Amino acid sequence: MSTFIAIPCMDMLHTGFFRSVIGLHMIDNVRIGTSCSSLIYDARNALVTQAIDEGHDRILWLDSDMIFDTDIMEKLSADLDAGYDYVSALCFKRKPPFSPCVYKEIGYTAEGQELRPFAHCYEDYPKDQIFEVDASGLGCVMMKTEVVKKVRDKFGLPFSPVIGFGEDLSFCLRAKDLGIKKYCDSRVKIKHIANVAIDENGVCI
Repeated sequence: MSTFIAIPCMDMLHTGFFRSVIGLHMIDNVRIGTSCSSLIYDARNALVTQAIDEGHDRILWLDSDMIFDTDIMEKLSADLDAGYDYVSALCFKRKPPFSPCVYKEIGYTAEGQELRPFAHCYEDYPKDQIFEVDASGLGCVMMKTEVVKKVRDKFGLPFSPVIGFGEDLSFCLRAKDLGIKKYCDSRVKIKHIANVAIDENGVCI
């Protein structure tokens, strides 16, 4: 079994993220790949091509604004060993109201002659268990490489954004179209690094 750790980034890596990566408990046959671009979907698409071309069985996505425990790779690998194809760790948005980055439902709704995108966060997510989601952010997700190959085979570049969604939810929409099930393991929790501005009244985000 071979796992490709895919790290898309814009330029520099946060110190907290770097410390998390070097502290990871690595499983057998791990390769780390990075791709830098001002367009994160370009970086993701490049990393997918590398993972497929090198013949890796699994991809662990790690965003460079995350901090995580040393055992996340082991835990998510165990989930895939148990038969899941796509499992996200649990993280939260960087800005108020700090909603979880997992979604009960995403898609489009008709308003007159226009389609409006929607994404309903999973506010009441099940605690300490694996549960199905319609979509998730890709801050910390392990998936079988065959999942992204299926998406690429039908849609071309799997992470190029569709109208109204970022690259992560765009991928999930395409996977949904193919009937690919996605899950979150709320036992695996990670931290989202936020930037804050300090003014005379204290902290403002």
